[in-house]
Amino acid sequence: MGRPRPVAIVHLLCNGDSVSLCYTSGIDLFSKFSFFSFAILAGMKSLLVVVVVAMAIGGVISLRAAPQAGSDARARELIQTLHLTVLPKESGYLGIIGRSAQMVTVDGRALAVQSQNYYMLTRDRPINYLHWLVPDDTHILIEGGPVDYFIFHPDGRAEKVTLGLDLAAGQRPVVAVPGGCWKALRLRDGASYALMANALSPEFTPDRVKIGAGPDWVKRFTGSAPWATPQALRELIGPNWMPK
Repeated sequence: MGRPRPVAIVHLLCNGDSVSLCYTSGIDLFSKFSFFSFAILAGMKSLLVVVVVAMAIGGVISLRAAPQAGSDARARELIQTLHLTVLPKESGYLGIIGRSAQMVTVDGRALAVQSQNYYMLTRDRPINYLHWLVPDDTHILIEGGPVDYFIFHPDGRAEKVTLGLDLAAGQRPVVAVPGGCWKALRLRDGASYALMANALSPEFTPDRVKIGAGPDWVKRFTGSAPWATPQALRELIGPNWMPK
């Protein structure tokens, strides 16, 4: 094969506001194209390095700015973000999510099929004191924990269930408490908080809850489980003790 023949190419040359026609051989154009391509690729590589470095710096700043999960600072952030307020008598923090639009009739009364809340225990409010509910109450762990549930059934049985994510240790991410049971919750020692969502079916109403108990209740459930000593039961009742 012989020497490649020059090819006449007409292209636009832009210089400021003026545009003119130029003649360039195919060989010269190829050389210029190769040079400019190399320059563009080199520039893109530099830009990529700058972007990666910027993202890394931004990630470090975000990690430093965001409270660490499981910390007291994170607990305060959740309380503020979810607009949680202290729950009187029972203690802990409560935030109303809403109620179902579907209705059901119970004992001649129209109630929503379900209502939903956020509930939170923290290091400064680690106990949800003893109370009794008519509706079924299902708790789902969102973050933190674990939390021990002390559940007292109408037939006199008592059980302890742990809400948590360590399934190998027997913890459960969901705890369903049947309606008509007494219960109390206690945050495990060493945990900063536990945020959960609870669904009550049918909906919660203030006239279908009892808070606190007295000596007769303690006598009834003493010995119903190995941990159910009079002192332990009294602690679960807390400030809502009802003496005769």
